[in-house]
Amino acid sequence: MEALLQLLVFAALLLAGLLFGRAAERRHYRDIVAREEALGDILVFSERRIPDVAAPPRTILVVGSVVIAEDYFKRIAASLKSLVGGRLTAYESLMDRGRREAVLRMKEEARGLGADMVFNVRFETASMNDSAGGRQAMFSAEFIAYGTALIPSPAS
Repeated sequence: MEALLQLLVFAALLLAGLLFGRAAERRHYRDIVAREEALGDILVFSERRIPDVAAPPRTILVVGSVVIAEDYFKRIAASLKSLVGGRLTAYESLMDRGRREAVLRMKEEARGLGADMVFNVRFETASMNDSAGGRQAMFSAEFIAYGTALIPSPAS
């Protein structure tokens, strides 16, 4: 009876984690899409060289970073999936959200400086796992997007 009760509690917590985790992820995606539309006028290029213009723009480094961690449901789903192999879609969405959020934060910084373009955009991703006390730590990753913002010179 005790084991059944523990199993039911585990199943209830797992279901709650699934529901709340998916709701939070959907909310974050809606926020990302709305911000991408609002910042669509700021152009982002991986090209290293800025275009030649009559009035050279002012340039400044802009950076956007975010740390995103897995939830317990993603960990359990990925563990089960790794038994049979294949794509870990739970982590793919985490990585997608992290990259997009980092770009948005970089664009927001560029907009705050009055820039209309960001050149030489680069991405960095770092895993932030640290096992403490012999236990496996939760997966988290830092995503950084950085580039050179071009701030238009005032017309002479």
